[in-house]
Amino acid sequence: MFDYEIHQFRAAELAQEAARHRLVREARKAAAPRRRVLGREGAKARLTAARTRAADRYTRAA
Repeated sequence: MFDYEIHQFRAAELAQEAARHRLVREARKAAAPRRRVLGREGAKARLTAARTRAADRYTRAA
């Protein structure tokens, strides 16, 4: 009887873990389009920041 209870407990743990993995996978899938858009905007921001830093690096002669 004790082995059966351990088996039931382990089966319940595995079911909960599978549910958590499904939830994470669904959340990532739902967030993928947003990440793509933000990734493009982030790349533009990085390019703009790089240009600004390059311009600031050299001082202008008075």
